[in-house]
Amino acid sequence: VQLQASGGGLVQAGGSLRLSCVATITMFEATHMGWYRQAPGKQRELVARILSSGSIDYSDSVKGRFTISRDNAKNTAYLQMTSLKPEDTAVYYCNLVAPRHASFYWGQGTQVTVSS
Repeated sequence: VQLQASGGGLVQAGGSLRLSCVATITMFEATHMGWYRQAPGKQRELVARILSSGSIDYSDSVKGRFTISRDNAKNTAYLQMTSLKPEDTAVYYCNLVAPRHASFYWGQGTQVTVSS
């Protein structure tokens, strides 16, 4: 299983970015997808996740600003980020949980930098 994350970059505060994560796995629709982030000197934290059922959770820090979605036909999960703040600066990682295989996988990370 491989996860390819993309879409990071440098943006001014208040701007937007959309991250994408493409998974090479069969039965993508049976997986749970999540976005995590890790800022320098901090632990990796959950940003948002979308289960195979479509159920969605967000961290309190991004509620109302970020939207997670998935396109099962494209084996892709997205994270639409709006109203970005400097504190959103981090490396963002996508995560795939495959209940059928009792396994989870990480993407390579994509840097998001928000300037003030």
